[in-house]
Amino acid sequence: MPTPDYDPQNIFAKILRGEMPCHKIFEDDVALAFMDIFPRADGHALVIPKTPARGFLDMPPDALGPYMARVQKVAAAVKSGMNADGLTIQQFNESAGGQVVFHLHFHILPRREGVALRPPGAGDKASIEAHAEKIRRAIEAL
Repeated sequence: MPTPDYDPQNIFAKILRGEMPCHKIFEDDVALAFMDIFPRADGHALVIPKTPARGFLDMPPDALGPYMARVQKVAAAVKSGMNADGLTIQQFNESAGGQVVFHLHFHILPRREGVALRPPGAGDKASIEAHAEKIRRAIEAL
């Protein structure tokens, strides 16, 4: 069954166009990474491609490799910047797979031994920005 068409009015497309704000931690010609405003862990980040793709299976194969390199770079910075014990990296496809925003994205969640993920909920703006700054410094150090 074909995947429904990409909607250029989704919130991540609006963030890419600068129509919606975000707590940016990384950007280049391939991807944008920013903090999740409904963090399930301190330092919860999202990495989105600049290529319009609804989900993983829609991403052109020639664009997937460069995008995944950015996902890996941001993940390393999140782990380092948040001094995490490990990471949970999540990617959902279509409603049945748990996808809510229909623009390809990866969740990067820093994890600590014995600490469960929180349910999604609005994060504190000051805390999110403080975590973003730690991750930005870690990206610069890479």
